Amino acid sequence: MSIAHAGAAVVPETADGGPATRMLLVPRRRRRRSLARRRMRVAGLLFAAPGLLLYGLVVLWPMVQSVQYSFYKWNGVTDAIWVGFDNYINFFTDPVLRSTLGNVLVLIVFFALLPITLGLISAALVTTSKRPGMGIYRWIFFLPQVLTSVVIALVFKRMYAPEGPINEALRAVGLGALAQNWLGDFTWALPAVGLIGTWGAFGFCMVLFIAGASSIAPELYEAARMDGAGPVREFFAVTLPGLRGQLAIALTLTITGALRAFDLIWITTRGGPGTSTLTPAVALYKAAFVNPNVGQAAAIGVVMAVLCMIIAVVITRVSEKE
Repeated sequence: MSIAHAGAAVVPETADGGPATRMLLVPRRRRRRSLARRRMRVAGLLFAAPGLLLYGLVVLWPMVQSVQYSFYKWNGVTDAIWVGFDNYINFFTDPVLRSTLGNVLVLIVFFALLPITLGLISAALVTTSKRPGMGIYRWIFFLPQVLTSVVIALVFKRMYAPEGPINEALRAVGLGALAQNWLGDFTWALPAVGLIGTWGAFGFCMVLFIAGASSIAPELYEAARMDGAGPVREFFAVTLPGLRGQLAIALTLTITGALRAFDLIWITTRGGPGTSTLTPAVALYKAAFVNPNVGQAAAIGVVMAVLCMIIAVVITRVSEKE
């Protein structure tokens, strides 16, 4: 018999020198490390347990209940009636509820595409020019991020009023024929609300892109200028690729913000006139509290959550591709 390593392995041998049985003992150091790792995992779980429990009670459990309610017809008081997928089918077949998706597509233009485009242009101008007053320019357009959406909605509701500053300015320059009740017109109500969203998201996109552009290596710009690139080509060849991560963040937040738009719409138009500014979030609120149909409200909420998740995943995957 020979002992290969004390405390590590004992290897009995037969007469001809071949191993008969082999009993492996875990080295002491390895056992200590394994025990320390287990203790760290347990300690980490204990530290995270209160937060996970609170998250489960506040977020996960209500989500499960919402999915459950979406399969019932229930007014919140009487007995619920099982209807299966009828609430989901109704969301995509009912003309009023289906119109909310069309309104959201219009809002995405104002809440996402316009702010991102203007933010990119402003970031390019601010980072390439060192003129005085640029700090004040940033502060003015970042102001909506400091104010609450309720305050912004109330201010613009007063501005859009028939006797508000916008109509008064039109009358002052001889364009009184264009003055109207912007939020009460079937044609102009949705674009008017969308412009509020543009102003609210523009400052965020601009500051986000300025921060991203400042982290781009100056050598890339110098190399582009040596190759004869002008400001436009420099923007598309250097600045825009360098802002891929910031673009993904801006697209995700602004598009999902358009899908979840509620307070801005509710304070200014309450979804009117008619259904011209009705969004899924406003329809959810009305289904839950105005004309109680908890099952339909839950179905709308589930559809919105799934759409937001799909949008976030798609934008993240596309932005990660080289």
